[in-house]
Amino acid sequence: MADDAVKLLDWLGIAKAHVVGTSMGGMIAQCMAIRHPSRLLSLISIMAYAGEPAVPEPEAMIAFEPPPTECEAYVTQILKTLHLVCGPRFPLDEQGARQVVRDAFERGVHPAGFARQLAAIFASGSRKEALRSVQAPTLVTHGDADPLVPLAGGVETAQAIPNAKLHIIQGMGHELPPAAWAEIIGAIGGHTGGIV
Repeated sequence: MADDAVKLLDWLGIAKAHVVGTSMGGMIAQCMAIRHPSRLLSLISIMAYAGEPAVPEPEAMIAFEPPPTECEAYVTQILKTLHLVCGPRFPLDEQGARQVVRDAFERGVHPAGFARQLAAIFASGSRKEALRSVQAPTLVTHGDADPLVPLAGGVETAQAIPNAKLHIIQGMGHELPPAAWAEIIGAIGGHTGGIV
């Protein structure tokens, strides 16, 4: 998938980019920095880990259950998961989330895709040693209340990458709540500003 992202940059005619990834996307972004270092202006890894995951909190394991294939059951399960992973500082906007989840269901749900995503994460192995070679200016952002990819995963990632900056968001779980966008965008802007 990291190679696919680079091919997209090629197709768009973009020689170098600031690469931001969240969760599995953060792991893919890390792989881009390892496999294609000349293509990154900077790396921003959000709520991801270096391939040696800390154990999720038991209640967060619902996130690993295959999604139902019936709309209302799907919405109910995803909202339950979101409530569990959102963190104490940023309560879930259930009405807005319900619509987003319903829209996602209407676009199409393929339960095997969920299993493949997990398999890809676990099959990719540890990037910890390879991350020591990353030269792109790196920002690692993580919530201190993430029950799915605990903060220790973000700390480990930041420690593995030379000169990486670690930005911890108090009370944020494993999602990007709108109330945290200003802080997240500000951190990214502060990190990427002046890098060309």
